[in-house]
Amino acid sequence: MKRFDGKVILVTGAASGIGEAAAYRLAEEGGKVFCTDINEEALSAVAERIRAQGGEAIAHRLDISSETDVNNCVAECISAYGQLDTVVNMAGVLRFDNCHELALADWQRVIDVNLTGTFLLCKATLPELLKTKGNIVNAASTASLSGLPWGTAYGASKGAVLSMTRTIAVEYAKRGVRANCVCPGDISTNMAANVTFPADADMALLGRISSLTGPKEPKVVAGVIAMLASEDGAHITGEHIRVDGGTLS
Repeated sequence: MKRFDGKVILVTGAASGIGEAAAYRLAEEGGKVFCTDINEEALSAVAERIRAQGGEAIAHRLDISSETDVNNCVAECISAYGQLDTVVNMAGVLRFDNCHELALADWQRVIDVNLTGTFLLCKATLPELLKTKGNIVNAASTASLSGLPWGTAYGASKGAVLSMTRTIAVEYAKRGVRANCVCPGDISTNMAANVTFPADADMALLGRISSLTGPKEPKVVAGVIAMLASEDGAHITGEHIRVDGGTLS
């Protein structure tokens, strides 16, 4: 199935996790994937693997929290491919802290990447998406729908991403641009595996973020992203889809 033949997709966070899985899936379905991440070495390996499998991909280092970087990235994508049809915003950071111990600098870093970075890329790409009647798929989270223990900054950022995405969807619907969110939960990524919890954390609360079916690989989220970004999702905008194995059911 080649739902993305002739389509150009910009993917953030493409060096690992859900972003990487999305880049592979969209390339497999015929998309030209402009892969971005701050981890240049891992990103290059992803793009090389896509090309080795017969797909088309370009790797471009991006600090999504930098407006200059974002604007340059979008310009490079358009220079390389001449158009932009879909933005897949998967770059993010996660940390766990007791709220009363969360340093302002750590709060700001999470907000800068997860929320401000998502905004900057949406802002920079919307003029191009208006030309192609394209779409945006943003990374929200189950943390945008329910309390995440020790996730004050992360939950705040993802809740705001969900709200912002709905606003974009309503604002641009009549002009042909769609915007949706995936809300993953209990997905096996390096980001999730490498977090640490506060020393006094009540680990019984982890049941709030554990799925009923056990953790799953990022490719299960990539499949939902592909549906939302394709013509199969043509009548879906302003929506969020949980991919969480029943965590919040």
